[in-house]
Amino acid sequence: MTDRLQVFGATPSPYTLKLLALLRFKHIPYSIHWGDITSNLKKFNLEPAKPSLLPSVIMDSNHSKSVSTDTTPIIENLEITYPLRPVLPTHSILKFLNYILEDFGDEWMTKYMFHYRWHFQKDADNAEILLPLTNYMNISDEDLHTFGKFISSRQKERLWVVGSNKETAKLIEQSYIELLKCLEKHFKQHIFLLGNFPSSSDFAFFGQLQQLINFDPTPRALAHKYSMRTVAWINNLHDLSGYDIDDRNEIYDNDIMLSLNMLFQEISKLYVPCMVANHQACKSGDETWEIEINGSTWKQKSFKYQFKCIEWIRERFQQLSSDDQKIIRDFFENTNCHDLIKI
Repeated sequence: MTDRLQVFGATPSPYTLKLLALLRFKHIPYSIHWGDITSNLKKFNLEPAKPSLLPSVIMDSNHSKSVSTDTTPIIENLEITYPLRPVLPTHSILKFLNYILEDFGDEWMTKYMFHYRWHFQKDADNAEILLPLTNYMNISDEDLHTFGKFISSRQKERLWVVGSNKETAKLIEQSYIELLKCLEKHFKQHIFLLGNFPSSSDFAFFGQLQQLINFDPTPRALAHKYSMRTVAWINNLHDLSGYDIDDRNEIYDNDIMLSLNMLFQEISKLYVPCMVANHQACKSGDETWEIEINGSTWKQKSFKYQFKCIEWIRERFQQLSSDDQKIIRDFFENTNCHDLIKI
């Protein structure tokens, strides 16, 4: 493959950063297009996907080009086209757990990012300036102020969509801190989430944490307080193009499973009950849903995409062998994640 992958994104997009870091690791040549997706895609005689999301990627299938936006299937397709330096485990148990971790990064950690960016005034003030400048560096000060206020107002109004409000704020913030503590312990023993090689879940975590630690002031300070190893980890993960994987060896043993047990216990506290509640609400046709967690009420709009996420998790579980299903059931019972795979 000699053609460059055409990627359309923005630096404040965690999913753009997820994909670009993965492309660098896999030595996949790419061109990045900043700015308006519609006008940039017109140069390739293509329309944006619906909905238009970041990143957008031109994929070539059966000699026809299309625009894709979902990074998980994009990565799975790239693994087929570019099999060297793989990011998907071959061990069936690790591969399934990697899929859950990637989904947690994409679908739950983004709540941390969106909450911290717009809930606290200091972070919102920071975003008001930086977000317009990422695409329009030479914008006038007057237009920068106007555009920044417009973005801030629109995004603050959308906080409720991800479940961020006065009642859930403490739950989100405590979840972020507890995850940082878990990662601090994990990185004392393992340099990546699944051991000694980077997987797609590492890049999903990286995309969100890069925003939280390198863009937004409040979560940056918390990361420096609770997990300097995580701070160092995202700096390393940014560019693994020169990382030597000649000794790549998937290790499925008690050490990695004990560390993953700790991470999945944290995942079980909010991600699992919220994803399952959303799934049930979408199945019932409810536009909103709410559950009680640790004495607080979590209420938000139903999200059809996350309904699909649970469906995909359960489909992949059913594709496992009976022996592997038993291992996952036991692991999920022990970590309180069993509702993810209940049908």
